[in-house]
Amino acid sequence: MLLSNVNRRKAGRFVPVVLAGLILAACSTQGPQTPAVNVQAPATGTSAYYLQQMQQSSDDSKTDWQLLAIRALMAEGKYPDAGKQLHTLPQKVTATQQQELNLLKAQYAVATNNSAAALPLLKSTDVSGLSADQKTRYYATTIAATSNQPTLETVRAYIALQPLLQGDAAQKNLDATWQTLRKFSQQQTNNFVFNANENVLQGWLDLLGVYYRSNGDQNTLKAGVKDWQTRYPDNPASKQLPAGLLQSMNMTPASTNTIALLLPLTGPAAVFSQAIEKGFEDARNGVINQVAAAPAQPGTATPAAGTAAPAGAQGAVTPPATTTVTGSANAPISATSPTDPNTVVSPAAASVPGTTPAITAASATPATAAAPAPAQPETAPASSNAQIKVYDTNAQPVAQLIQQAQNDGATLVVGPLLKEDVATVAGLSTPLNILALNEPGSLQNHPNMCYFALSPENEARDAARHIWQQNKRMPLLLVPSNNYGTRVANAFTLEWQKLGGSVVEEQTFGSVADLKQRINGNSGIPMSGTPVVVQAPAAAAPAAVSVAGLTFNAPEQPAPVTDTPASGKIDSVYIVASQNELSLIKPMITMSTGSRSNIALYASSRSSQAGAGPDFRLEMDGLQFSDIPLLSGANPALMQQTVKNFNNDYSLARLYAMGIDAWTLANHFSQIRQQPGYQINGDTGILNASQNCVINRTLSWNQYSQGQIVPVH
Repeated sequence: MLLSNVNRRKAGRFVPVVLAGLILAACSTQGPQTPAVNVQAPATGTSAYYLQQMQQSSDDSKTDWQLLAIRALMAEGKYPDAGKQLHTLPQKVTATQQQELNLLKAQYAVATNNSAAALPLLKSTDVSGLSADQKTRYYATTIAATSNQPTLETVRAYIALQPLLQGDAAQKNLDATWQTLRKFSQQQTNNFVFNANENVLQGWLDLLGVYYRSNGDQNTLKAGVKDWQTRYPDNPASKQLPAGLLQSMNMTPASTNTIALLLPLTGPAAVFSQAIEKGFEDARNGVINQVAAAPAQPGTATPAAGTAAPAGAQGAVTPPATTTVTGSANAPISATSPTDPNTVVSPAAASVPGTTPAITAASATPATAAAPAPAQPETAPASSNAQIKVYDTNAQPVAQLIQQAQNDGATLVVGPLLKEDVATVAGLSTPLNILALNEPGSLQNHPNMCYFALSPENEARDAARHIWQQNKRMPLLLVPSNNYGTRVANAFTLEWQKLGGSVVEEQTFGSVADLKQRINGNSGIPMSGTPVVVQAPAAAAPAAVSVAGLTFNAPEQPAPVTDTPASGKIDSVYIVASQNELSLIKPMITMSTGSRSNIALYASSRSSQAGAGPDFRLEMDGLQFSDIPLLSGANPALMQQTVKNFNNDYSLARLYAMGIDAWTLANHFSQIRQQPGYQINGDTGILNASQNCVINRTLSWNQYSQGQIVPVH
């Protein structure tokens, strides 16, 4: 009995062991289990892991693993590999997979400089069906796709992204929202249209209005912000003010009690200096604001050709009593107008001996008919307390003048003007804030230095952005066959490629006599050219945009991926020519294309000169051209007085406007140097600082239409 009982107990204990063995054996025959996959969840693994899971999967989850692998590849900066995977995805995907695929394609397009392709993909995405992680990527990609040219949709994306973020990421998003809003002018914000239920957006726009209405007065700004916080307690920025706004509220302005103005008062560049100095002095003394308040006088825009300009307009400028002139300011100055239409208008060429301003038109009538009305320039208030000391950079070495200015109590230097002098100053160690009036060949980033110039490169970059915004993708450049034309072509092409464009073709032309010979021989200008080949500066690193922890790196391959074909029909022509040259070039283009051609024509400010009478305006019908706001009708009364004072010389009028803006920039030196996105509506353009504090100018664009000049919006 005892033995039998023992055997039964042993057998009972043995049964579970046998069953466990059978279960394990059965499991071993089923193969490894694939982890669960959720394409809407955050991708925390590496691309290698996701690719391995994709290879081991044979069911519907294979596409999910592939989508996660693509996301990881882009996060690792491996865009060529991500592109290959995008092209191998199956044609049929589920609705959830299609949403993720749209996001990935949009992200890939932005990262490979093809933002234009990203926007339709984002618009076709149903945001309500996205997970929180996907929404974060959706809004971040929308922001990155529109970062170069932000719109109200960009601001909406920032607002929608805010509740999805926490901690430092939330504060950075608030800071970026404010920085983006600051890129809009006050006139733009006044024209924005939004829905009645967009309370957060309304609050942001109201805060921006508070900032603009403070007009740089910190006490007014602080009081306005405090009142705004009371009215919008639920706005995210009410609890955490953007860093840029706090900086404006608490910033110590750069001292302008004593300003040293460094200009070549003698020699070939003296005529440039006179115009700049007069603009600077008029702004300091409040003359600009007085003229702006006065209505324009009809029929008295400019004097007839040959009419003498008022005293002081072209002779030696007589400074006010509070201005001290050091050097050879009283030496005779020649104001003879140049005769070479290819002469560089910008002071950037002033370092070349014998250089003179651009040609002055013989006719008296400026092209002011139906003038556009850009945003009113924001000239800094007059200051009777500011003392200005003018130093002649041709009388002493510029390094000695900087030291002398410091010994004389100057706190801010405006100038010098000549390239070689700017390069010298950039190499000095000085505590003075410096607003240089030119750009050296090699830019250096100094915390106390900014560069402001009316350079042809700046205008070319602005033209590239304008033409791109008008959805043109195959431009042809018509430029002079000299160094000036080369500089314009290089700057335009670099900016074009930065925007996402590819091929830019160019043609060069010679003198007016050469153009006349060609037109007499019935030789038009063919719509083709030689591709512009330029190399970006060696120091320029691939740009990367980071939004909400999502980084859009530059592609590993140097060739940009764009929506522009490698070749195609020319759809736009940018002409860099004088008025006389343009009057020959446009008919030659018509000879080749016909009068009904859809090719859009654009011209630089070199063609905008006094003397554009009715016949010329009719001949130029349809052509768009750029110019500074002062000569585009932003302030008609000031324009009339300026061109009259400078005897219809638009080149000197532009330098006069440069002097006005130099005064405004000097009074906002701390803001323009330290606040990203800070901008000023100036008389030479909308001013903002880029890398190394180079002042960029967005120009006004106008168009000849049925004998009139109308603004291009």
